[in-house]
Amino acid sequence: MTGNLRLGFHAPATSREISDLVAEAAHAKIPLEVRGRGSKYEVGRFMQSGSVVSTEHLVGISLYEPSELVLSAAAGTLLDDIRNILAEHGQQLAFEPIDLGPVLGTHAGQSSIGGVFATNLSGSRRIQVGAARDHLLGVACINGWGEPFKSGGRVMKNVTGYDLCKAVAGSWGTLAVMTEVTMKVLPVAAETRTLLCVGLPDQTAVDVMTLCLGTPFEVSGTVHLQAPLAAKLSDPDIARSGAAVTAIRVENFPSAARYRVGRLKDRLAAYSPAVELDNARSRAFWEEIRTLRAFAGSDRPLWRISTIPSRAAKLVAIVARTLDIRVAYDWSGGLIWLETPPTSDAGTVEIRRAIAEFGGHATLIRAERATRASVEVFQPLDPPLAALTAKLKAAFDPAGILNPGRMYPGV
Repeated sequence: MTGNLRLGFHAPATSREISDLVAEAAHAKIPLEVRGRGSKYEVGRFMQSGSVVSTEHLVGISLYEPSELVLSAAAGTLLDDIRNILAEHGQQLAFEPIDLGPVLGTHAGQSSIGGVFATNLSGSRRIQVGAARDHLLGVACINGWGEPFKSGGRVMKNVTGYDLCKAVAGSWGTLAVMTEVTMKVLPVAAETRTLLCVGLPDQTAVDVMTLCLGTPFEVSGTVHLQAPLAAKLSDPDIARSGAAVTAIRVENFPSAARYRVGRLKDRLAAYSPAVELDNARSRAFWEEIRTLRAFAGSDRPLWRISTIPSRAAKLVAIVARTLDIRVAYDWSGGLIWLETPPTSDAGTVEIRRAIAEFGGHATLIRAERATRASVEVFQPLDPPLAALTAKLKAAFDPAGILNPGRMYPGV
């Protein structure tokens, strides 16, 4: 090989250098692994790439206007650095980005902000404020020919044409290399209160969470953890309960939050006596949900399943007939985190069968490399959607060099 590109790891300090590397790889048809800081390296199908291009040296906040609720940062900037700066101004990334570091064997806080949007992994507050991609105002990227392009801007507005921000978010680096992102931020609520119901069966817990979400009390988080997972949380009262835990979160001004929690507690009296967590305990609890503490320190395969909440417990019950599983339900059951025994296929057959019956999407988040190489890690696409995905890949990355095959064969 000639020029700048060599086999190995490349972490350029400028977007121009990344553009040159991608352009050379495209002309030489050398596959590139696109990476931020590598915190999600173990997710996805196993790739064989000629070289790695990382954005970890593209760091820094180029724009932050607290009064306008907007922030721009280079793609390699640490998520925790952004969260800390926002916290100084009483603001946050409201979609509560999930941190996969602890469940993948690394430390929390190592994700880049580009990786957050590239994977579109959103936390518990998604039920109230939307997904990560809904907070992405603009992106600067480099396509598969090494050509830079921008999409979006600094404000949310209706525009004609294609919203490339939505296309790039959730593409796992298969369409373009993000170099800068501009995002909407929101104020942190003054008070967080959480109601806990202990010992509810899965279906009852889903009913309770759905009931609470349908009230006018602006519930911002609903999660149910089966007993073995609840035991792994740090709150001693929860960990020692020896039972499943269902949590309902309300965020607002102190008086409003306490009033709303009181009303919710009355509605839940028929299901279970509810225990109320104060502001400090609530924030600690939901931070552990965000970092998936209940699944950390395990070598069991971990699946992320999205489905219709009303079908969630039935889907899990079907899988539980043949596999020893551990489950947490987020988004009132719309998101399922499911741990299977460490079998050679990570329970793929049973999970795909359940998805076919009840509907949804399942992504294998944690598994041995040999398993990832032998099963469909992302939800298989129906033929029309597969064709559309292939066309989108061809438009962004005609040479097919960016993270080839990470999500689907040939994409």
